[in-house]
Amino acid sequence: MRVISGTARGKKLVSLEGLNTRPTLDRVKEALFNIIQFNIADKNVLDLFAGSGAIGIEAISRGAKSATFCDNSIDAIKIIQTNIKNTRSTDKAIVLHKDYSLALKDLAKKGNKFDIIYLDPPYKTDFANKAIEEIIKLDILSKEGIIILETDDTKKEEAIKSKNIQIFDKRKYGRAILIFIRKE
Repeated sequence: MRVISGTARGKKLVSLEGLNTRPTLDRVKEALFNIIQFNIADKNVLDLFAGSGAIGIEAISRGAKSATFCDNSIDAIKIIQTNIKNTRSTDKAIVLHKDYSLALKDLAKKGNKFDIIYLDPPYKTDFANKAIEEIIKLDILSKEGIIILETDDTKKEEAIKSKNIQIFDKRKYGRAILIFIRKE
């Protein structure tokens, strides 16, 4: 894994060992950032279920104002902190070692708003649905903000539909599917 573009271009990123996490592949990350490239500069990004922090770090490297990283695994937090340090991104990074639901509530209490929220929860859970519901309910997505969900479930699109959100794009890259969502 590496940072693809921007100020930290080419820097290698450390990832977690084992089967509990699966980093976003470079080709999926590159495709994602090609799609949102004009929506990154000076934006606030939330990398929920951050794993290695690769998405948030890529956003910072490409000009995001800030990235907040959240993961409930202490091993993931250590990897994120290492990657942030190695890419010299500490001044724009906030790292939260919390369950996603508690983190969302804390961020809402502090009045945080995010322009891009990236969700990459464990595939075999319903965390994506719950996180999207909480993000909308807690109103932490900015007016023009987007949620990007990474999944491998072709039926996930149907499961996350609700009256408060609109799926405006969907892309498939091998097993990975990126679903782009905004508030209605």
